[in-house]
Amino acid sequence: MSRTRQLAGTGLFEATVPRYTSYPTAPHFGATDPHRTERWLGALPAGARLSLYLHIPFCERLCWFCACRTQGVRRPEPVAAYVDSLKAEIEMLAARVPPDSRVVRVHWGGGTPTILTPVQIGDLAAHLAAAFRLDPGREFAVEIDPTVTGPDRIAALARAGMTRASIGIQDFDPRIQAAIGRRQSVGQTAETVRHLRAHGIASLNADIVYGLPHQTVPGIAESTARVLGLAPDRVALFGYAHVPWAARRQRMIDANALPGAPARLALMEAAEAMFLGAGYRALGIDHYALPGDGLAAAAAAGRMRRNFQGYTDDGADALIGLGASAISLYPGGYAQNAPATAAYAGRIRAGRLATARGHALRLEDRLRGALIERLLCDLEVDLPALAAAFGSVAALLEPEVARALERFRPWLTRRDGRLRLTPAGKPLARLVAAHFDAYLRRGTARHSGAI
Repeated sequence: MSRTRQLAGTGLFEATVPRYTSYPTAPHFGATDPHRTERWLGALPAGARLSLYLHIPFCERLCWFCACRTQGVRRPEPVAAYVDSLKAEIEMLAARVPPDSRVVRVHWGGGTPTILTPVQIGDLAAHLAAAFRLDPGREFAVEIDPTVTGPDRIAALARAGMTRASIGIQDFDPRIQAAIGRRQSVGQTAETVRHLRAHGIASLNADIVYGLPHQTVPGIAESTARVLGLAPDRVALFGYAHVPWAARRQRMIDANALPGAPARLALMEAAEAMFLGAGYRALGIDHYALPGDGLAAAAAAGRMRRNFQGYTDDGADALIGLGASAISLYPGGYAQNAPATAAYAGRIRAGRLATARGHALRLEDRLRGALIERLLCDLEVDLPALAAAFGSVAALLEPEVARALERFRPWLTRRDGRLRLTPAGKPLARLVAAHFDAYLRRGTARHSGAI
């Protein structure tokens, strides 16, 4: 029996599961108010190391494939008003963290952060620097759209201290770009990379997507070769999540042109083989990095983490999300800001934190979250280490481990106390993670395909 048919026997090709950038996942957050967030901020330890995520939800055009929380904008006024709200939120949060806390990581995401003008980029960065104590060695990463990012914006970001740029590519095939509503030429992308390098931005991430309409193995191989020609330090190879019930813009995509699950697996593995052949190391389930990259070093040392930005080597005590829909992770749990920009801005204008939803972590949540994170980061879990960290509550997992070993044999093994996915079983990682998700069993949220 072929490997593909064996994997099909696990239910991989029909299953829909979360991506597990948190546990529990965001659909299981409940309504809350800012008071709990206030308590969590006040409970941060002296000298806390902080990671800040700023969400810029605006786009000049809405790409049809994207399921992120974004909105189109044609006038500058809404963006300017939003920046004012962000600055006010920065001041509120900075006043609530320990005075000796340090910001060790900053990430601007979206949406399109580079929709900001050079003046707005400088103003927002200066406001952060005035409000928080920024660590001199901090990483400052920004998501870049080459179609709206000229040399003036790159220069402004470099002056603001950007150290890493993340470029969305998806696929370079013009037919696929037309089918997903995102036209971005190889020349535009290469020119953006050239300007980034010229301004001293040494670290570059690139995103490529498999499972897009009309995508073929020879086609994704050609796009992958062009991505390799840009020499990124890291690459994320994401599977397209077709969720038109959650992202209405995806209804513009012809579902009949989408590859089926077995074809998606072939696309993913074709691109992966090229990255590995070019000297990149496989990290987790969908990232690749050159050996000298910090994320590769973190993965080798077992320090790689998974959060709402994907895989990271961020070891901060708290991740604080700013902006509409942004999610924070405190030692006590998750807090998500109001998702609509109007509701978010209204709360900030009223002098309140913008928290609308969240989840306080229980001990069992932490246990299951730790297992899922290590499985998706390392493709293995040290079960005795979990038992040492969580005590008797870890025994809850033993019957589930036994059932998982039976269900996913021969792809999932247990030896010397380690639950391990074999290399051939890597495509099952999210499905195995879902096996340990206690909320998924009683939830009603719909998810994307497991491959």
